[in-house]
Amino acid sequence: MLRQFLLGGGVSLINITIHSLIMATIVDVAQRAGAKKRSHPSLFLAAVMIPIVSVLMAAHTIEVMVWASAYALVDAAPENVQLVYFAFVNYATLGYGDIVPVDRWKLLGPLTAMNGALMFGWSTAVIFEVLRRSMERSAITLGPR
Repeated sequence: MLRQFLLGGGVSLINITIHSLIMATIVDVAQRAGAKKRSHPSLFLAAVMIPIVSVLMAAHTIEVMVWASAYALVDAAPENVQLVYFAFVNYATLGYGDIVPVDRWKLLGPLTAMNGALMFGWSTAVIFEVLRRSMERSAITLGPR
């Protein structure tokens, strides 16, 4: 059990590092882009949010690949299993239906899910904050106040 926690913790730390570097870049770019007033705030908002969400989706995909690599390293999945699919199922917390990990690595699934849930939550928080700040700077309102 200890080796599962050590491997899962190590992979989680790698993913946290990846995510934090990408988040720092996103926040920096969003702050620079939002520094000026825009004549078309709605278009500006779309121009900010589309790349941010796209980059975050790419970041999550990279993080899934890190998990798939870890699964390959320790043979955590049965033979002939697509490891990227298996990692996505765990990371996105979809749950098992067609693949079950080998017994000696069963804790990697929940550890992957915990890491994915935290990374998705972190991404959501940053998306919301960038959206809020962009709307604030552009004087966009969601309705009457």
